[in-house]
Amino acid sequence: MSDGGGGRSWRLVRADTDAVPTSVRRFMARARRRRLRAALPWAVTAGALFVVGALAWLVYGTSVLGVREVRVVGADSLTPVQVEQAAAVRMTQPLAGVDLDRIRSRVEELPAVDRAVVSRSWPSTVVIEVVERAPVAAVPVGEQFTLIDAEGVAYRTVMRPPGGLPVAQLAAPGPEDINTRSALTVLSALTAELREQLVSISVPAPAQVRLLLRRDRTVIWGDDSQSETKARVATALLERKGDTIDVSAPKVVTIR
Repeated sequence: MSDGGGGRSWRLVRADTDAVPTSVRRFMARARRRRLRAALPWAVTAGALFVVGALAWLVYGTSVLGVREVRVVGADSLTPVQVEQAAAVRMTQPLAGVDLDRIRSRVEELPAVDRAVVSRSWPSTVVIEVVERAPVAAVPVGEQFTLIDAEGVAYRTVMRPPGGLPVAQLAAPGPEDINTRSALTVLSALTAELREQLVSISVPAPAQVRLLLRRDRTVIWGDDSQSETKARVATALLERKGDTIDVSAPKVVTIR
């Protein structure tokens, strides 16, 4: 640089690294390392947040991990299609966002379903495990039969009872019906021998329970009290002659 008057001229030059004192260079290097160490946690945190956010968006916000299949397990009298229709699972929705409890509630509204368990199977499947009601008796209704479970729930109509299932003569089967509850109490107390010979049970009133056995034999049960004792007494009398066994008062039985 010149001042135009023939005076001194100035020129900018970069100082060689060796011109900087060693102590200064060390100080500057330590300062840079401190700045890097101070910035590193923030960089790592920002990177982790970015990855987590990207994964969350991928899982919850896109159909990449969406529902592609509904798998039904445990259906017997029901078909998988019936369960799938009741479940009403929206396909391609993010699997992570599926409301499992709502699906379970919808499936359990099917009369034949006792309970259901719904789960996710990654990457793209909703699994519905159903436990169907088990019939304990068939109630004649016109020319058909209604199956009831151990709680008295009427859940299915069939043309004929399944093999080995007793017929229950009940006017209004249901969990709240007193005659139904009496029939269930008696059925649950029967011995294996009585159950094998049982054809039907009739309960026109709570204190008028009767069992019809094979070979047209009848057991007058009375009410459902002391049912286990009555079952043991009736079983012990099966080898006796007589078409009618009266155990309504189990301490004073009659056979005729």
